[in-house]
Amino acid sequence: MSFDAVDVIRTKRDGGSLSPEQIDWTVAAYTRGEIAEEQMAALAMAILLRGMSRAEVARWTEAMIRSGERMDWSRLDRPTTDKHSTGGVGDKITLPLAPTVAACGAAVPQLSGRGLGHTGGTLDKLESIPGWRASLSNEEMLGVLGKAGAVVCAAGSGLAPADRKLYALRDVTGTVESIPLIASSIMSKKIAEGTGALVLDVKAGSGAFMKNVDDARELARTMVDIGSDHGVHTVALLTAMETPLGLAVGNAVEVAESVEVLGGGGPADVVELTVALAREMLAAAGLTGAKDPAEALRDGSAMDAWRSMISAQGGDPDAALPVADETCQVAAPATGVLSRLDAYGVGVAAWRLGAGRARKEDPVSYAAGITLHAKPGDRVREGEPLLTLHADTADRFDRALEALDGAYEIGEAFTPSPLIIDRIA
Repeated sequence: MSFDAVDVIRTKRDGGSLSPEQIDWTVAAYTRGEIAEEQMAALAMAILLRGMSRAEVARWTEAMIRSGERMDWSRLDRPTTDKHSTGGVGDKITLPLAPTVAACGAAVPQLSGRGLGHTGGTLDKLESIPGWRASLSNEEMLGVLGKAGAVVCAAGSGLAPADRKLYALRDVTGTVESIPLIASSIMSKKIAEGTGALVLDVKAGSGAFMKNVDDARELARTMVDIGSDHGVHTVALLTAMETPLGLAVGNAVEVAESVEVLGGGGPADVVELTVALAREMLAAAGLTGAKDPAEALRDGSAMDAWRSMISAQGGDPDAALPVADETCQVAAPATGVLSRLDAYGVGVAAWRLGAGRARKEDPVSYAAGITLHAKPGDRVREGEPLLTLHADTADRFDRALEALDGAYEIGEAFTPSPLIIDRIA
């Protein structure tokens, strides 16, 4: 069945609902190049302004899944479960989480991405490990899952190609913020990935894509509904992103911190979120009687799974990580309690140090980043280190320091707020 692109645009522009047939045709025709970029841009803007019903979002997601391959893990002898984060600053959780869940009996096929702007990318972090490979064939992924129980790698070009094309268009037409398009973009890839259960970490705050809790909750609800409509057990945790997670922001520095967590230590907030998400993933996979993730971190089994996963993807878990040639310390301007440390400001500073990229094709520095010496609630003394900046060249420090201007405050008190805000199922 063929439709006219202008009629589809008018339907949504005027507040109407797109029929299943209109959606199927639109996604397929755009993927084939039969709908002009300017027409799809107009439709994306109409969707941004008019929204989509639950039925429309479910069908749009299904059409994007059908534009490419769907992975199959039925040959594995354990249930599959996965996690997706909407992105933040210092968000290294996938690194300790995947092997921890594997150590508790589930298989974790995790397709991850690269950083863009102030948010870091899991693949960039892992590529700081000498020899580690992000690009694997489906058979290689299956082999790593069979050996280590978890794999973290890049999505192949055959997975939801409609989403890849539409995402690039949204990025340059001011339509990235559309919740139906965000949700269908994320969920089309995750469902095509073939996992049996999915846990979403939807972040809210200055360092997140969604700045306020209401928008984050709407996005979480939309994605959970999509998962349920496609037969994938889906749960979402709403988590805070006003302050960076952990004490490290960057690539190699976040890997080092993740290894600390896998060794039974590490910052309390990273451990808390890792354990909470792991328990949700195991429950979603039906493994209610499995080993508790906190025990897997304590007894060394999560570390064993990490070493096996890294080795299976060509990495050397014992190799030294890259270290920056230059450092710059930011001292506390006064004595008192650190009452605010803005995630966005820290994220932009790390990006300007070289840890992130402005365009997808830009290289990153694996050694660049920021080490935090205090978190909100900690007492600091004037002149003592608050942050340490790491970069390959000293000329990057000035612009990073500009991003940190006003990003932290010293006061007399701090009222903590919960890391996990809500659970949506």
